[in-house]
Amino acid sequence: MLTLTAKKRDTLGKKVKSLRYEDLIPVVVYGPGEPTAHYSVKLNEFIKVWKKAGETVVVAIETDSDGVKNTLIQDVVVNPITGTPIHADFYAVKKGMTVSVNIPLRFEGDAPAIKAFGGILVRVMHNVEVEAEPDKLPQEIVVNVSSLETLSDRVTVKDLKLGEGVRAVTSPDEVIALVSAVVEKEEKVEEPADLSKIEVEKKGKKPEEGEEGAEPAKK
Repeated sequence: MLTLTAKKRDTLGKKVKSLRYEDLIPVVVYGPGEPTAHYSVKLNEFIKVWKKAGETVVVAIETDSDGVKNTLIQDVVVNPITGTPIHADFYAVKKGMTVSVNIPLRFEGDAPAIKAFGGILVRVMHNVEVEAEPDKLPQEIVVNVSSLETLSDRVTVKDLKLGEGVRAVTSPDEVIALVSAVVEKEEKVEEPADLSKIEVEKKGKKPEEGEEGAEPAKK
């Protein structure tokens, strides 16, 4: 299990900006039957844990005042320019409780329909919502597309192998992947201009003032 050391903080609101000068990030821990608690953690340590845990791995937060809290990273706010995390929410979990989480999908295998029909693989979904106890949540779900042999074949949620104790919340009939035929756009052929019509229009056009053949300006 991943661990993260946190310290209780009294700095709230706009004043939390001061924590960034100390390379700290403000975090909040909350959950059912759990009073909302405010902590700060070292930024570099948080980034390491976040990269490994994502939102599906339990993180044990070791606090200096409230003991150890098992959590899931719920939400991370990042600086839109630098991409650096500036705030994080942790959802406290307890043994025996179930949680609903969006699990990322990883596609593998080759779809025969791509070669057979010159199609392209369409990834309709990139994550699936599942329900499970926190320690049974998968970090990712593998989607094997080798069953896509024709353009009418589909990989749906019910085709996924979720693991013991994991139940899909997303509808089982939702399409995850398919192979679509490549539609070639027809090039529009422009017809050559009818010069005879242009000449006729030119001949019938009244000369403008100053052009050859124009009537002299009236005084």
